[in-house]
Amino acid sequence: MNPRTHLSKDKHLKKILINQEDFKLTRKKNIHLHLCSSIMSQQLSTQVASIIYNRFLGLFEQKNPTAQDILNVPFETLRSIGLSNAKANYIRNVCAYFIEEKLTDSKLHRMSADAVMEKLLKIKGVGKWTVEMLQMFTLGYEDVFALDDLGIQQAMTRLYGLDTSNKNVFRQRLIEISESWSPYRTYACLYLWGFKDTNVKNNRI
Repeated sequence: MNPRTHLSKDKHLKKILINQEDFKLTRKKNIHLHLCSSIMSQQLSTQVASIIYNRFLGLFEQKNPTAQDILNVPFETLRSIGLSNAKANYIRNVCAYFIEEKLTDSKLHRMSADAVMEKLLKIKGVGKWTVEMLQMFTLGYEDVFALDDLGIQQAMTRLYGLDTSNKNVFRQRLIEISESWSPYRTYACLYLWGFKDTNVKNNRI
């Protein structure tokens, strides 16, 4: 059974699948770079994040710098491209950890979602949401539910008419709803993001 067919069993979710195309997840290389990019983009607009990341890549002769290449860049040089002290430190933490733990693309791609989460959360500056985005968009895992993502919460609140007054009850309800989407929760999240981005006035759901 493909993701769309499985997710269509949820009558609420089925309504938002109609006008959206299928998604294809991909497994990418240079995972340390994607993690650094994710850290750089936190709390920034897409446009600003892209500018800073391009400045970052401009520091290197090669297109895909290694973790060691990044560590070799002076801290003040990282700061000069628009990174805060914290983000510059977090990026260095990521690269140092990848080197110390001998983490490679192939090793991470062979690990389960839980194992990747446990491993990468040990890096100071890397949180659960950041790892979930990496699992979805870099590692290509099909069954990740971004519970703490504001966009997902807003989309599900709107689609399912949820009460958000009690945070704990609300979060538990989100988890309960998402369980029926397994093993394709990543696709459900992608559809929910797409749904959130639609014009509310033109949506009759």
